[in-house]
Formats: sequence, structure tokens, C-alpha cells
Amino acid sequence: MLPKTGKVLPKGDGRAAAVGLPYAATVALALRDELADSHRAIKVVMRWTGASERTVKNWFAATRGPTGEHLVSLVRHSDVVLDAFLRLTGREALMVAVNLADARSKLVEMLEIVDQLLQRA
Repeated sequence: MLPKTGKVLPKGDGRAAAVGLPYAATVALALRDELADSHRAIKVVMRWTGASERTVKNWFAATRGPTGEHLVSLVRHSDVVLDAFLRLTGREALMVAVNLADARSKLVEMLEIVDQLLQRA
């Protein structure tokens, strides 16, 4: 509990200077891009983060944005949210590294499948 010293806590507007969109709106757009806006999408995000249904609905409605722990869970499960987060921080160039790592792992998987097929032939 905060002591009553007469000081008022500052209220931030949650704006990301690099993008100009509020944090909550950016996350909401990313979630809708990846999962659409349905009850199923809400259940998926609840499973990813452990957040309540009302909390997740607030994220989709852009009335609130996820807190730190929830944001980490979203980024862990969603490349679209990761991309949005990197854009908010002004670090979009890091997404190139993420995409390259993804492409490399998919290529390795494909080569393993080709090797298995060649061994059968």
C-alpha cells in the first residue's frame, strides 16, 4: 500500500513513440492477425498465458495490454506478437534474424525428410 503523502502517480498514455499506436492497440492487432477475433482465439490465448477470460477479452478489445509475464508468454507462442513487440521497441531489424532462424530450421526439417525418402528408395 502506498503511503498518503499527497503525491499523485503519473499516468502514462501507453504510446509507443516509434509506431504512434498505443501499446494495447498494437497487441490487439497482432492477436487478431494471428488468431482472428473469436471465442476460440480467446481460449487459445488463455491457454498460452494463464490469464483469465476477461483479461484476454480486454487485450483483444485493446482496452488493456498484457503485463510483462503475459507478454513474454504471448511472444513465446506468437511470431506476430513478437514482430509487433519489436516494432514497438524500434528493433524491427531483429525480426530478420528470427525469420532466418525459422527458415533454417524448416530447411533442416525438409532435408531430413529428403534423406529418409532417399534411404527408402
